[in-house]
Amino acid sequence: MKPLASILKSLPPTKVIDSNIDFSKYIPLDLSITNQELVDSKPESAVEFENFIFGYIERNNAEVAFGGYIEGRSLYKRSSIFKNDSRPERNIHIGLDLWTKVGTPVLAPLDGKVHSFKNNLGLGDYGPTIILEHEVENEIFYTLYGHLSLESIENLSVGTLFKKGQKFASLGNAAVNGDYAPHVHFQIIKNLGEYWGDYPGVCNTNDLNFYIENCPDPNLLLKIT
Repeated sequence: MKPLASILKSLPPTKVIDSNIDFSKYIPLDLSITNQELVDSKPESAVEFENFIFGYIERNNAEVAFGGYIEGRSLYKRSSIFKNDSRPERNIHIGLDLWTKVGTPVLAPLDGKVHSFKNNLGLGDYGPTIILEHEVENEIFYTLYGHLSLESIENLSVGTLFKKGQKFASLGNAAVNGDYAPHVHFQIIKNLGEYWGDYPGVCNTNDLNFYIENCPDPNLLLKIT
């Protein structure tokens, strides 16, 4: 059986947000601890992050900012979800973020069905989250979409089928999406284990090798660049 990464590479480019936005309107965004502009501006609230990110998008004449796979970030320090006395700090992002306007449609990148969904409440968490199940070349795997609108999960049912390119959700605002600037966290997962409507999107350094193996680079599928 071919490795999942090889299967993803062999597929044609696809999109997970508004198909009318051409990839030429996407701009890479570095939110790592090495981004000096981010360090200097010190955004803390969702509003400050939104001003930082959308200012960057506007200056670059873009519509979508993307990035973050295996990126070490300091922005999680504000939430106890990622650091508390009972476990090591988690600060390495293991999905791909696509930052754009509230309400932007989220699309199925491949044919799939709803595996599970959940509203993951709490500062810094996913908010409304959907996981789709896919099968390609006899390989079953999953894609996770976090920081969605509440409407995305209101009338959803486990097992609902979505075709490639079909809208199944939309981006939420800071009031519902874990207190972030609007974006979708997109993550590919080989083995979901017992998770239901949730899966870690940020990991500790000690666990990075496991997550790199279990969560391949989403851009292998999207092929933005």
